[in-house]
Amino acid sequence: MTALVVISLEPWDDVWRRNQYLVDGLLRTDPDLRVLFVEPASDPLHALRSGRRPRRGAGLRVGRPYEGRLHLLAPTKWVPRALGSVSDRMLRRSMMRAVDSLEWRRPVLWINDPMWSAAASATGWPTLYDMTDDWSEAARSDRISARLRRGDTELLRDAHEVVVCSEGLARSRGRIRDVRLISNAVDLARYSRPAARPLDLPDAPVAVYAGTLHEDRLDVDLCIRVGRALAAVGASLVLVGPNALSAMNTQRLKAEPSVRLLGAKPFGEVPGYLQHATTLVVPHVVTSFTDSLDPLKLYEYLAVGRPIVSTPVAGFREQRRAQVTVADGDGFAESAVSSILADETSGAVPDDLPVWGERVRAIREVVDGLAAR
Repeated sequence: MTALVVISLEPWDDVWRRNQYLVDGLLRTDPDLRVLFVEPASDPLHALRSGRRPRRGAGLRVGRPYEGRLHLLAPTKWVPRALGSVSDRMLRRSMMRAVDSLEWRRPVLWINDPMWSAAASATGWPTLYDMTDDWSEAARSDRISARLRRGDTELLRDAHEVVVCSEGLARSRGRIRDVRLISNAVDLARYSRPAARPLDLPDAPVAVYAGTLHEDRLDVDLCIRVGRALAAVGASLVLVGPNALSAMNTQRLKAEPSVRLLGAKPFGEVPGYLQHATTLVVPHVVTSFTDSLDPLKLYEYLAVGRPIVSTPVAGFREQRRAQVTVADGDGFAESAVSSILADETSGAVPDDLPVWGERVRAIREVVDGLAAR
């Protein structure tokens, strides 16, 4: 039996990201694998200060399906990290208690969240550092940025294997140590299977953005300009995904009649929104942070064969396909309008898209190597 502890930046929910696609693939193809998926901690004190109802983490429970081989842990952060290392020690203890209760002796540790960097040295377990974003380049407070940089440095030093998802991360971290590039992919069968038009998708023509709404990625000012330009031709901009924007930016978008925020959707429903879009858009900011990304939406957008208009961000700017238009500033809004007015039928899906099965085989090689230590 191989036991794997995954320290994730996201919960195990219906909005699937890289970690879930990979862990799902590992569990489905290896009946001897057991996984503890550690979700972000619940923070009752922060909730209270933010005017929300404080809640404890859901604790340890069994995830479905997988015949009881997936366990989920949502710990509670009782002490602010600002008070020092005691918060991290308490979180590690909750994780190790869960491992003890499962009677695992020496699992492989897969760290996605650099805030958990000390777990590598504290446990002594064979450790994989899976970098999906360069959080040290994200816009954060000085204190949090310092912690993220320290965590990244410690994991690059202490982890036995480092996996990165993008060419940008391979270049930056490859100057420090050996890394393995395992890019993102797409569930091609699901995205190419015809889906019904979602009931809450506005009437065509529509430009659709699918992904988490966050100031680290989304250019809110550009979204407003695009929405207004589309309104002039009877079209609308639709944003599909979890909303992590500030209250101010959320309100600015909601105030635009031609911009619709539809919220998070289960991963099984997302293909319908992409397939029935007139145009797919990527109004992202271009920063050192977005340059570190390998966007999941690149593969998912390409898999449905719809026209794409993107700012010159990593992944999209390298495309040389007729399906993809790269533009910036006012040119982006003009390109989005031109694409909407063209109202093209779906084109051919590229035959060279990577699929998750390939990535699962690559990550299994890393995990098996660590388990053998």
